[in-house]
Amino acid sequence: MMKFGGTSVADADRIKRAARRIVDRRAEGHSVVAVLSARGKTTDQLIEMAQEVSATPDPREMDMLLSSGERISCALCAMVINDLGHRAVSLTGSQAGIVTDESHTKALIIDVRADRIKSALDEGHIVLVAGFQGVSQTAKNVTTLGRGGSDTSAVAVAAALGADVCEIYTDVAGVYSADPRIVPDARKLDYVSFDEMLEMAASGAGVLQLRSVEYARNHDVAIHCRSSFSDEPGTIVQAEGDAMEKPLITAVTHTTDEARLALVGVPDAPGAAAKIFDALAGANVNVDMIVQNEPVNAGGKAEISFTVPRDDLRVAREALQPLAGESFSEITTHEAMGKVSIVGAGMRSHPGVAAKVFHVLAEQGVNIDMISTSPIKISCVIEMDRVPDAVQALHSAFELSGEDTIRAEDPF
Repeated sequence: MMKFGGTSVADADRIKRAARRIVDRRAEGHSVVAVLSARGKTTDQLIEMAQEVSATPDPREMDMLLSSGERISCALCAMVINDLGHRAVSLTGSQAGIVTDESHTKALIIDVRADRIKSALDEGHIVLVAGFQGVSQTAKNVTTLGRGGSDTSAVAVAAALGADVCEIYTDVAGVYSADPRIVPDARKLDYVSFDEMLEMAASGAGVLQLRSVEYARNHDVAIHCRSSFSDEPGTIVQAEGDAMEKPLITAVTHTTDEARLALVGVPDAPGAAAKIFDALAGANVNVDMIVQNEPVNAGGKAEISFTVPRDDLRVAREALQPLAGESFSEITTHEAMGKVSIVGAGMRSHPGVAAKVFHVLAEQGVNIDMISTSPIKISCVIEMDRVPDAVQALHSAFELSGEDTIRAEDPF
């Protein structure tokens, strides 16, 4: 199973390079299925086209529009493979049997009915599947899976076919201990566990899409994240094994697309928070971090703060507005927020990690707005313009650059 991202098929030469990689793998005797993303900035350009004609494009028609980019990539790549002397067939998500729920622009995969893929493979074809898309189970409409959905398409097809590994080709050499654009000496990781990769993806690591890692973990599909422009091995994401190294901290991740909303005057009563987050869920808004401050006096009002992707801020406000006066008295928003996180399986049984994170950020003069933790992650919401300083300081403090990375059994 192979998957090529948008930068890997951005122009004619790159499509030809991807086609040759696919053909080389077929020549090794493997049955090959490849999922392709839209070329380069195609999806962004399609979104701009929609915005030129409509202030609020209909979600169903947006899916019809956006799904065309991946079909273009697959058809062009199939043409190259045929010219190279092999038989290739391109399939839309619907033709490939990717069945989703009824949600438009952020659909969830329900099933992969891969009979047509298997028949094409039995006939000796190389199969190219348009990523990022499927068909809704009931209405039979074209749906898309949201940003990065081609990763999820690839893992889902790999699981349905029983593939040993899903190779995801991208413009980076693998998963790094931090974003190399911010930390030039960040090191490439050879292996990452599913749990660590889930936390990293949720905390801003853009190499793999969160849902693709969830699907891979649930179906035990190993992912090999590697470069489209090199034959060097990349990063293997798989179930945690006894032989895997367990560094105290694996990576520092970040995001700069957070927005924070604060609801003041929330009734201190059962069900108050449920109404708020039911409204957000109904609007398909993904809430990340939540903090509730209890009232200090009996009969007082609580305050709830939470973060959402900045692109969802307008939708979130509109979803909450009907609850004003009943579920809260006032809403405030802060758009220029970011998040920095440390992730590592070794944190589970190692005290003092949180204290060190807070000391490091304090030394940099970085104010922490919100905090969230899990057994293998600590995340801090901070001002967006301080994110690079925080990432660099934490990466250095936990010595993630060289071979002497702190292990779970080592003291600070």
